[in-house]
Amino acid sequence: MDSEKINLWLAMNAENFNPHDLMQVKEKLEKLPDDKFFILQGTTFEKPTIILIIAIFLGWERFWLDDIGLGVLKIITCYGCGIWWLVDVCTARERTRKYNFNKFLQLLSFF
Repeated sequence: MDSEKINLWLAMNAENFNPHDLMQVKEKLEKLPDDKFFILQGTTFEKPTIILIIAIFLGWERFWLDDIGLGVLKIITCYGCGIWWLVDVCTARERTRKYNFNKFLQLLSFF
């Protein structure tokens, strides 16, 4: 894989991953064949800032992060009397970055 492509992809998507995961992402990208890289470029990752805004105003970010069961339970319990809402607002960005990293690893496992 060409290092310019890797650096460009990382520059465009670095905010979507934890800083300590970026080295592992870069290593995996270096091993990826060029023809598979185009599939990866078409993949969209959730933006942590957008998920944080959804968590603050709607409280439905768990549905975007494929955590349907807890999302429904959270709504049924009226956001845990506000406790779940506060916890989710504080952890939304971190959970989004973990979700994106797992999505990245799942995509690479198909190659």
